[in-house]
Amino acid sequence: LANQRLKNKGFFFYLPYSLYFCLSLVQDECRNFIKVLLSRNGGLFLCGTNAFNPLCANYTGDTLEMLGDTVSGMARCPYDPKHANVALVAEGNLFTATVTDFLAIDAVIYRSLGDSPALRTVKHDSKWFREPYFVSAVEWGPHIYFFFREIAMEFNYLEKVVVSRVARVCKRDQGGSQRVLEKQWTSFLKARLNCSVPGDSHFYFNLLHSTSPIIRMHGRDIILGVFSTPANSIPGSAVCAFDMEQLAAVFDGRFKEQKSPESIWTPVPDEVIPKPRPGGCAVQGSKFNSSNSFPDEMLNFVKTHPLMDEAVPSLGQRPWIVRTMVRYQLNKIVVDTEAGPYRNRTVLFLGSSRGTILKFLIMPNQDNTVTNSNIFLEELEGFNPDKRGQRLKLQLLSLTLDRMSHTLLLAFPSCVVRVPVARCQLYSRCMKNCIASRDPYCGWTRGSTCSFLRPGTRLPFEQDVEHGNVDHLGDCDGILLQESFMEEPDGLVSVNLLVVSAVSAFATGAVLSGLTVCWIMSHRHRHSRGSGASGARRKGDKEQSMLGQGRSGSVMSVTRTSGGERRCSQADNPFRRQLSVHLRSSVRNPRCAPQLCRWIQPQSVTLTPRDDRRAKKRGAENEGSS
Repeated sequence: LANQRLKNKGFFFYLPYSLYFCLSLVQDECRNFIKVLLSRNGGLFLCGTNAFNPLCANYTGDTLEMLGDTVSGMARCPYDPKHANVALVAEGNLFTATVTDFLAIDAVIYRSLGDSPALRTVKHDSKWFREPYFVSAVEWGPHIYFFFREIAMEFNYLEKVVVSRVARVCKRDQGGSQRVLEKQWTSFLKARLNCSVPGDSHFYFNLLHSTSPIIRMHGRDIILGVFSTPANSIPGSAVCAFDMEQLAAVFDGRFKEQKSPESIWTPVPDEVIPKPRPGGCAVQGSKFNSSNSFPDEMLNFVKTHPLMDEAVPSLGQRPWIVRTMVRYQLNKIVVDTEAGPYRNRTVLFLGSSRGTILKFLIMPNQDNTVTNSNIFLEELEGFNPDKRGQRLKLQLLSLTLDRMSHTLLLAFPSCVVRVPVARCQLYSRCMKNCIASRDPYCGWTRGSTCSFLRPGTRLPFEQDVEHGNVDHLGDCDGILLQESFMEEPDGLVSVNLLVVSAVSAFATGAVLSGLTVCWIMSHRHRHSRGSGASGARRKGDKEQSMLGQGRSGSVMSVTRTSGGERRCSQADNPFRRQLSVHLRSSVRNPRCAPQLCRWIQPQSVTLTPRDDRRAKKRGAENEGSS
């Protein structure tokens, strides 16, 4: 089967001799998992794992016929489908971030398949990478920016701390000299992404899961990221925004260094930074018009100092959206910056670990600056709960916005789901509900219904996204202002009905349980009284009866009701004393049924003259024995 190529609906399956080795180790991973899918030169460029022997090929965009021969997928596609990777085509070159070996030890940012020479990051250097997990890559200006998370090296902690990073390289980097950084990046720098809640002690969201493309909002180039806390921390997720101008300015700041393996990381003084500034791009017409001509001192510095001292601040110094103490984690993001009929609203769709989509409206300040003001609109069910099955099938692989059809495409391991961006029909019976929803996609039209408003529509409608003011509108007859539904195979089921049913079931169960307990305790009480009347009561039986069968409480103390001094009146028997036995009840509700209350109330024990004489006799025997 060596060099045999099979085509199945346009996707290549190359079966080399390594397939036998793969099948001897694992089964599922031996399939061809497509990890790279890009538009390139008017066609498609695909890379697959190919049974742990990655391969890439070009295809036509219409017929999906393969063009030319396959090329090696090393440094372009991971070996294992579980390993993360990103890919981007810019200026005819393929930029990838992945691992180059089976064990995922050698992480790399690689450029290939273009007119520029192939370049990669320094191999096996923890200052450049330490177990990175690549998330995304974007092109902005003369650079390519890679977003990822990795184990931090700059903290002197015993445990491993994972932080989020952004690294950049120059698109036209030609590599270093023959002495330093040959065929390697001369412009690689990285910085930490700061997504945290400010305070006396910042609360950090260190794990980056997803980013948006660069979007234009209010005169700024902004990129949004979804972050979360680690598993051993308070569960939470956040959405932070980063201004690309501020992000780029961090790479013009101070560098960070560690002078020895035992020393702490400190900023590098400006006077020791060589000229030209390390990490910059070569400029045509300048003294150094190519990175090959950079001095060795500068190349050595950037090789040993890839980390910047300052972190990239989030826009507004705080997250836009925060979700804590919830049972799910936000992990995907899609942004619609042209929502609504006037294309002037920004809506975020956030995918969660349970397969649902959270929908938020981002509101700007009056001074036309971006803030973290947001309005939660609704939660969309992406995967029918009756068909979920195993948790693995709930994993949301990707989330994409289809602007043409105004829908979201959700990719799961077993299916692809199409979800509309809005469900205006839920408010179609009531104008107040429609206006109060503040959904920019929905409006109340002349037909007395809540309808989806297509961009640029000329139909008259009513909408109040800014304030959602409904004071002038009457209440909806029998309809709640806010309703949420889950789509079922047979129709729509109101959440209100589900809540009422759950409360009723709980109340019924509580009543039945209480009646059962009362009947059991009453039965035991009658049984103990009958045993006492038979005259066969032993000392152990007396103690057990005093404690309520030994189950309903425990003795805390025994005291005389007269305060410890023996005083008798004419009505009292001089040979009787009253002892109070205080019980600690296991029944928490003080308003119990009468049958239960008899067992948990403080009880008294009467000592007869015979018991008194027996007690004195025991005391005399004890004194004689001592």
